[in-house]
Amino acid sequence: MTDTTIPPLTRNDAALDFLLTRRSRPAKTIKGPGPDRAALETILTAAARTPDHGALVPWRFIVLGKEALETYAGALQAAGERLGIEQGNIDKPATVYAQSPCAVVVVYSPKDAAKVPAIEQQYSAGAVCLSLVNAALATGWAASWVSGWHSHDPQFTAEQLGVTADEKVAGIIHIGTEGMVPPERPRPDLSQIVTWK
Repeated sequence: MTDTTIPPLTRNDAALDFLLTRRSRPAKTIKGPGPDRAALETILTAAARTPDHGALVPWRFIVLGKEALETYAGALQAAGERLGIEQGNIDKPATVYAQSPCAVVVVYSPKDAAKVPAIEQQYSAGAVCLSLVNAALATGWAASWVSGWHSHDPQFTAEQLGVTADEKVAGIIHIGTEGMVPPERPRPDLSQIVTWK
C-alpha cells in the first residue's frame, strides 16, 4: 500500500537554489539523446502535480519522439504556405523540430465545471508547462517551452497532433541534451513590479 501522507513543510534549500538559478535552454541548442520513457514518466508525473482548481485535469500530454518530430517538421512547409508565413519563419521551427530528440505537447483541454471558469483551467495548463520544464531541468535534461504559429493553427494541430476543436496547444516543451550553456539573461527588477501594502 502506498503511503499517501503529505510530508510536513520544511525549508528545502536545494529546491530553493534550483528555483533561483533555473534557466531554460534555447530549443535550437537542444540535441539528442533525449530521455527514455521511464525518465519521461518521472518528468510527467512531477509536471502533473500542479495547481488545478477542482482537480479537473484540464490538460493532457502528447509525447513526440524522434520520428514524430521529423514528421511534424516536414509538415510545416505546406502549413506555412497555406497561412502565408514567410519562408524564414517556416525554416526556423522546421530546423528545431527536425533536430529535437523529444518534445511534450501540453494540450489545454477544458472541462465543463460551473465553479471553475475556463480562464482558471487555462492558467492550470500554463502551470503544467512550467512544471514540466522545471522537472526536466531538475532531472538533468535541457528543456525549452516554445509555441509558434504552427501550434496556434487549429487545422495544423488537428492534423498533426489530434487536437480537437475545443482544445488548444498551451505549449511544446523540447527535452534533450544540452548543446550549450546559455548566458544568464536580465531578470525582473522587483522594485519595478512589486507593490507592498
